[in-house]
Amino acid sequence: MELSAGTITRVNGPIVEVAGMRRLGVGELVTVGSRRLPGEVLSLASGGATVQVYEDTSGLRPGEAIAATGHPLSAELGPGLLGGVFDGMLRRLQDAGSWLEPGTLAGALDPERRWRFTPSVRAGEDVGPHRVLGTVPETDAITYRVLVPHELAGKVEMIADEGEFTVGEAIATVAGREITLAHRWPVRRPRPAAGRLRSGRPLVTGQRAVDLLFPLCHGSTAAVPGGFGTGKTLLLQQIAKWCDADVIVYVGCGERGNELAELLEDFAELEDPRSGHRLMERTVTIVNTSNMPLLAREASIYTGVTVAEHYRDMGYDAVVIADSTSRWAEALRESAARTDELPAEEGYPPELSSTLAAFYERAGRFRTLGGEEASVTILGAVSPPGGDLAEPVTAHTRRFVRTVWSLDRQLAYARHHPAISWTDSSSRDAEAVAAWEAAEGNAGWAGRRREALQLLFDAERIASVAQLTGVESLPAAERVTLISAMLLREGVLQQSALSLNDRNCAPSKQAALLALVLEVHRALLASAGQGTAIERIEALDLSDVARIRDECAPDDVDAIARLQADIQGRIGQLG
Repeated sequence: MELSAGTITRVNGPIVEVAGMRRLGVGELVTVGSRRLPGEVLSLASGGATVQVYEDTSGLRPGEAIAATGHPLSAELGPGLLGGVFDGMLRRLQDAGSWLEPGTLAGALDPERRWRFTPSVRAGEDVGPHRVLGTVPETDAITYRVLVPHELAGKVEMIADEGEFTVGEAIATVAGREITLAHRWPVRRPRPAAGRLRSGRPLVTGQRAVDLLFPLCHGSTAAVPGGFGTGKTLLLQQIAKWCDADVIVYVGCGERGNELAELLEDFAELEDPRSGHRLMERTVTIVNTSNMPLLAREASIYTGVTVAEHYRDMGYDAVVIADSTSRWAEALRESAARTDELPAEEGYPPELSSTLAAFYERAGRFRTLGGEEASVTILGAVSPPGGDLAEPVTAHTRRFVRTVWSLDRQLAYARHHPAISWTDSSSRDAEAVAAWEAAEGNAGWAGRRREALQLLFDAERIASVAQLTGVESLPAAERVTLISAMLLREGVLQQSALSLNDRNCAPSKQAALLALVLEVHRALLASAGQGTAIERIEALDLSDVARIRDECAPDDVDAIARLQADIQGRIGQLG
């Protein structure tokens, strides 16, 4: 089919009006002007179209040509994504120099690199969608699986022998169709799966405040709202480094470039505790920093989730980290304003709510077409202007995610990190995680979580009363609650990203630390109930409860058990 061509009639920042184009579709990718800037069709009119351009339009003039490509904005998927750094349109940034020139048609994959392919089927076999045709050792940590396309089934007419191939060379022919190591997929279209599954297995993040109090399942969704300086990026980076996912897709959407540069340096040097190799070997980084084209932010999170779905289809558990969705929403707002769309709350487009819902809906635990169980988990930072957690992006996001880790400015300024508020955070996955823990022989998990949260809530209430009446006026039991809540905050919930021992915490150590504090709390209450003077209890040195988390190894529960026995003895001597 002949592709359409037209001319620019109006340029309004990143929005371009076009005349003379026919046979276009909404969402189709076009090239704009003499520099062939990439753009996407937003709307159609009689003989014309409105296009959003994903590059700087400086110098673009009416009368310049626009050409259709015949396909939507798509991501090139294949071996070579892991360890790579890409822009919002999945164009490779490595070896691109100091800046990717506007109109550069760089792909995601190196067309010259050869990959070692090992076949998994034989000629003459009947195969269905997402059957594994062969494997490629993409990195030392992840094996790339070459799949039959989702719409294809039939006889394997040709399968290549073991050998080295580029991403563009045919390695198989199925039902008359050649299959290569790479393919393209429209980023706005969710990849198909056989069905959704219930998920209860927790995503272990290594962060105690998350895993113990506000857990998240594989295939679930979470939001991290918080004002400037509360530690959103640091928390998400810690989760990216230490969570038990197979593949990490980190989308830096409108954030500062120096933060992403530090992230890349850390990932390149950090050893993956699961594989013993570099963490970068199972990470795909998509960056669209604050100095890069604004509207490419809007595409970047779709690109990221498409990459995650690609690895999900191979049977891997993938995590998408979008930092931040507020910057993405700002791109939506600017696009809507320039196309004269009727504004809704605070200038955001009316479809903000449904757009957020559609994005988070792509998370889940799935049965793939190939019969594997795999998941995509989405974590999104929300950066409300002025820390206003009632603004539209934060409010709508809370409706569609299952877990909220709300960051508290007062905790952050008090150097309590991660600054996750126990009063404003929530987890709808906690019940499912409790059932999973019980099935794994840890029936007390839910009870300890409830007890810890109740201790924090009680201490919050008591502290507000003490501000009016003074601590000395409180009953002994309530003064014990204040002591125990402080131990819980400092000994369990605080966690240093700079400590080699404490930056990551194994589930066994997490459980041991929480059990330590709760047992100390019960022992102190019992001692106070037996008549021990509260002044003697308050004078007891319990500082080693806070120190043990940093001094013992990430999985050292024996040291915690010894400390618990020692403290129990000290409390016993009070009576």
